Amino acid sequence: MSGLSAIGGTNGEAGGGSLRARARFDNRDAHPGDALGIDLGGTKTEAIVLAADGTVRDRWRVPSPTGDYDATVRLIRDLAADAAARFGAPGSVGVGIPGAVAPASGLVQNANSTWLNGRPFAVDLAAALGRPVALANDADCFALSEASDGAGAGAASVWGIILGTGVGSGIVVHGRLLGGPNAIAGEWGHTPLPWPADDERPGPACYCGKAGCVETFLSGPGLAADHRRATGADLSAAEIAAAASAGDAGARATLARHAERLARATACVVNVLDPEVIVLGGGLSNLAHLYDALPKLWPRWVFAPAVATRLAPPKHGDSSGVRGAAWLGRQARPHPEKSSR
Repeated sequence: MSGLSAIGGTNGEAGGGSLRARARFDNRDAHPGDALGIDLGGTKTEAIVLAADGTVRDRWRVPSPTGDYDATVRLIRDLAADAAARFGAPGSVGVGIPGAVAPASGLVQNANSTWLNGRPFAVDLAAALGRPVALANDADCFALSEASDGAGAGAASVWGIILGTGVGSGIVVHGRLLGGPNAIAGEWGHTPLPWPADDERPGPACYCGKAGCVETFLSGPGLAADHRRATGADLSAAEIAAAASAGDAGARATLARHAERLARATACVVNVLDPEVIVLGGGLSNLAHLYDALPKLWPRWVFAPAVATRLAPPKHGDSSGVRGAAWLGRQARPHPEKSSR
């Protein structure tokens, strides 16, 4: 969502002055071809060591701290130190976060892990690790992963969409994340559902303060809420999919409404970006009917006589975010002759 990454320098400390000394890498044991990626989630954090050719040297998950900023910094520090102890210091470190870093201030914004908001996370991580750290939104990392060596590899433009608890996206053009001055590139979930029907206005309330956002219709909770409004049945997205597979007419109608809304919402962005490939991620990317339904529905709204955009599931599944964090760090690695900021 944020587009370009933020790179923290080494001016600053977090969680106590001992952090930097305890986690600084020993360059004598460096493995410059390796990239360390870390995907910071609300309940779990995943780390990966990725070789230069994309081979996974190791990948592991640990619980995430909740509501504790200093503990979050320490977690990233300890994961990096663990990776360095086993494989040698990697050439780069990238971290995907559930928010973005505002370019003007360097502070985290829009994070649903709210204890990160308003904090200089990139700078504090760099202080804790004793080296620059690249940060980007987790949806950006997903998009970068799938564009680098996933379902969108080789494409000139890739739009990576997350359909999960929330809705977000990242945009990669010629192998680089698209960014902007507000760090909100790809914040498609907080645009209004296009071409709304009368019964879709003003739309469900969104936590952002607006109503009728794409996220309120297309996320997993949005799908469940729509089903509840239509049928009175309180089912999760996975349960709705299972009921539809078993022949339940109400569940099938809910999935059809969701697909039609997703087609409208993606068509609006196709009309602006004209991406070569769209890759779906998140839990709802497992709804197999979407890959058949959307290309058939797009011609109603896409301003072209034929829609050549390719829709694909993620090649790397739920590992795409952490792989993208590793690719992010590798792309953002400062040139040796330049000092970190």
